[in-house]
Amino acid sequence: MKELMKIRVEPPGVTCGDPPEKFCSLDNPYLCSDECDASSPDLSHPPQLMGDRERGGLVTYWQTVTWSRFPEPLLANVTLSWNKTLETTDDIIITFESGRPSALVLDKSLDRGQTWQPYQFYADDCLETFGMFPKKVSDLSPSNLTRVICTEEYSQWVGAKEEKQVVFEVRSRFSVLAGPKLLNMDSVWTRLDSSPGLRDFFSFTDLRLRLLRPALGGTYVQKDQLLKYFYAISNVQVPARCKCNLHASRCLLQDSALVCDCDHFTTGADCERCRQGFTRQPWRAGSYLPLPQGAANICETLTSAHGACECNDHSNRCSFIDFLEVVTCVSCKHNTRGTKCHLCRLGYYRNDSVPMSNEQACTECRCDPVGSMSSICSETGACPCKTGTTGRRCDSCLPGYNWRERGCAENICDEDQLLCQNGGTCMDFTKCSCPSNYTGSFCEQELCLETEGCSQEATDSAPQPFMATPLYLMLFLLLTRHAPS
Repeated sequence: MKELMKIRVEPPGVTCGDPPEKFCSLDNPYLCSDECDASSPDLSHPPQLMGDRERGGLVTYWQTVTWSRFPEPLLANVTLSWNKTLETTDDIIITFESGRPSALVLDKSLDRGQTWQPYQFYADDCLETFGMFPKKVSDLSPSNLTRVICTEEYSQWVGAKEEKQVVFEVRSRFSVLAGPKLLNMDSVWTRLDSSPGLRDFFSFTDLRLRLLRPALGGTYVQKDQLLKYFYAISNVQVPARCKCNLHASRCLLQDSALVCDCDHFTTGADCERCRQGFTRQPWRAGSYLPLPQGAANICETLTSAHGACECNDHSNRCSFIDFLEVVTCVSCKHNTRGTKCHLCRLGYYRNDSVPMSNEQACTECRCDPVGSMSSICSETGACPCKTGTTGRRCDSCLPGYNWRERGCAENICDEDQLLCQNGGTCMDFTKCSCPSNYTGSFCEQELCLETEGCSQEATDSAPQPFMATPLYLMLFLLLTRHAPS
């Protein structure tokens, strides 16, 4: 995992080379010919050299400034981050190039660096440095396997060139359960499956090295030779795998981030929940038991049990749309539609007087084909009416409109849609019935009787008199008497 880790060192300026600085060897404090210079590629020692691949025997390493500011302690933190929960599978090994620190703490975080807890303490004198009695992993038992210990095994001075590695012993902790040669791994799987705390112990999102005191060469701090005290790390080895709760067989690198390639219909950064539509039962992590195959604990879809479909009694079949991660009802009946048959089909509206599960939950709109603009009504059943038309189904006319073959139209009496004037009323869509003092096809002419005064305009526009015969006068009187008022 070292090629995917992000490295951060603190405090700022703790990396050597700015300004350039001489440093000496612990084996020979009078040999101070080496130099660290950040401006020179051959003499610089940036943090990323802790995680690079070393080829051809050339050793590259990160290095701090020397302990030239005594009596202030030379402190430095190295934080390794993956932005993903990992599970360590073997020993974590840190290789130092100038002697192992005489005091060091390995911390871990399970929440991306928000909180930290110690993984292991390292010192040449545990009792003096941390107030803890020294222990080895072999001193542990299955009941206290997750105990945080202080060890002196990786801090004693035996020569800078001979011993360079500091180890967090994962394999040795497994051997407490599985035996020295790890022949009984079934015991490890059984304990991991039954103990969530043990799984969490081997899990982390970040690691942090707290460098508290550099290698002293087996002596006390020599204040006149501070240039030989510093930290230098050439390699960090972190054998681990993505933690996917046994619901994935691999991790993918997407947008520079590790992502579980989740199986078993799970989802999430660590495959820690069931996908939508596969929640028939609570999510469970994959299991090592029963041995040897274990159990996948696959998330189950709602369609895996009869009657599990949530379709308001309008369907008993569901389908999972994979790319949308949605479960939808299939073949909704009783004029319903939607993922849960919870909506009405187009051309139907919700009957609020009955529950949605009722067969009569959706009522046909029945919009009048002549008076409405569409056969689709609103949620309340109102149809979209044409001009002059009203009613829920658009089958009635507003005042001032009459029903025609094409719907409601204004009071008109011919194909040119001319209006009856001066208070006239259209009769049978064929003629205007005029008031007593108007005449004409559309009641457009004022009728002037001898007993009434007429305006000059009306007189001029009235028909010219002609010689009346007795028969004409009789017909005129009869028409006048029976004309509607």
